[in-house]
Parts: sequence; structure tokens; C-alpha cells
Amino acid sequence: MIINANDVKTKGVSMFSKLFETVDELIINVRGKNKYVVLDIERYKELREVELDLAYIKSMKDIEKGNFKSQSAKEHIEELKNEL
Repeated sequence: MIINANDVKTKGVSMFSKLFETVDELIINVRGKNKYVVLDIERYKELREVELDLAYIKSMKDIEKGNFKSQSAKEHIEELKNEL
């Protein structure tokens, strides 16, 4: 469901509770453009968990393929500085 930013300004976040009874997410439209997504905290936690699981799986695949390097914290910081 898409709601207007002005509705959020005038009605406040209290309007979210009622809307979440029928939808899983709210998109906030600002000046004609969809700009933000509001999720119930439990839905957010579910999505975040899936995101972290996927990152873990990708990391394990990189390790299996040897796509990593071992370096000290100091070496890593120097590498980051050189990239800037």
C-alpha cells in the first residue's frame, strides 16, 4: 500500500497500526516518488535474518573457492586507506 508523506505528517505513526492489519508493508510517497518502506518489526526481523543467511552462504562459497585473503588488521586498514 502506498501512502503519502503528508498523511504521515498529519496523522502520525499511529495510522500504521491500523494499516498493518491489512497489509505487510507501507510505501511512503514523497512528492510523487516512492521513497521509503515501512515494515512491521517482525517482518523486518524475518527479512534481515534471510539477508544475513544469504550473506553467510555467499561467504562460505567464497571460502570453498579460495576467494579470500588473510591479513592483519593493520594491513587491512592500510589497504583501505590506499583505496581512498
